[in-house]
Amino acid sequence: MKAVEESIQGEETVSQGRIKNVVFSKKNNTSAVARKLLQSTEDGDANRIGTACTKDDIVIFQGSTAPLPNGIPSYTVQIMNVCLSGCSISNIHVSCGWFSSVRLINPTVFRRLYYDDCLVNDGEPLGSGECLSFDYANTFSYPLSVSSAASC
Repeated sequence: MKAVEESIQGEETVSQGRIKNVVFSKKNNTSAVARKLLQSTEDGDANRIGTACTKDDIVIFQGSTAPLPNGIPSYTVQIMNVCLSGCSISNIHVSCGWFSSVRLINPTVFRRLYYDDCLVNDGEPLGSGECLSFDYANTFSYPLSVSSAASC
């Protein structure tokens, strides 16, 4: 993590407890979440409190992509399960405000149910290490964060 922070010169990092939002460039509004993974010892998982997966094991990466031909900005979103215990996480809900997109998104991948409540993967499990990706287009990006999830 320190090497990543040192390689980002003249750019901004914002700490939020265990998770850091790293803003790579203010010009293209790209951000990512970096997590420090805890290492196991030979005696077991001495550095980790509990082995169950939680909503904190779902990370969301979002970045700008090429705009649509009509000039509307586009964004790519990746939602990944980074749980180390190999657990699938289902019923993933994301805080998403009034999320909408000019570009059609497959509703089984990501859809808004209500204000500030979007469902990922149609509520189906996202396995350990699996990643879902989709693109959307709007005049601005939506802040997306995991609000709830069910683990195995």
